[in-house]
Amino acid sequence: MAEKNQNQYHPPESNGYHRNDQESLHTMEEEEAKRKKRMKLTIGIIAFVIFQVVQALFFVLVIMKFKSPKFRIGDFAVQTLTVGTQASPSFSMSFVAPIRVKNTNWGPFKYDASTVDFTYGGVQVGQAIIPKSKANFKSTKKIDVSVTLSSANLPSNINSNLESELNSGVITLTSQSELKGKITVMFMFKKKKTSQMNCTMAINTSTKAVQSLSCK
Repeated sequence: MAEKNQNQYHPPESNGYHRNDQESLHTMEEEEAKRKKRMKLTIGIIAFVIFQVVQALFFVLVIMKFKSPKFRIGDFAVQTLTVGTQASPSFSMSFVAPIRVKNTNWGPFKYDASTVDFTYGGVQVGQAIIPKSKANFKSTKKIDVSVTLSSANLPSNINSNLESELNSGVITLTSQSELKGKITVMFMFKKKKTSQMNCTMAINTSTKAVQSLSCK
């Protein structure tokens, strides 16, 4: 009986190593989870800062970049055109001038009333009135104005040049104007701007049409 008891299996006494391994593994997992959480938070903060910087640059370089609107006269159809003779050179014509104010800014352009002077050889032969109004942001304001031109007040030295142009069949005219106004962005950022018109047009007296039109 004593020999039988001696041969019985006795499990090894626990020395605490297995328990310590489990605790170490659990601690490492917690540290790894915390590290990943901190990394995600850091990446989120960096992404937010980059977004804010890009947004600020876009606002400064694009939104707050005030530009003078383009002030032009477009192609038009001549309604009436009468020219004089070689002995008595003259002209009179009428048309509807399509005035365009192109505003590329991120805010409306409010402008004061103005006039467009039509000249021949530097002498005014007609005028168009531009009423006070505004061009909305990223849009083009269209203004159609009736115009009547006449060479009745041209001095003799200019008339001699007109005689030459009538013989060639082309009259060269210019339109000049200045449009003063203010651009407002986000209801609080304001900037005064002035737009210039300087266009040259060639009128064919035979076809009674605009042969060419260019604006600076």
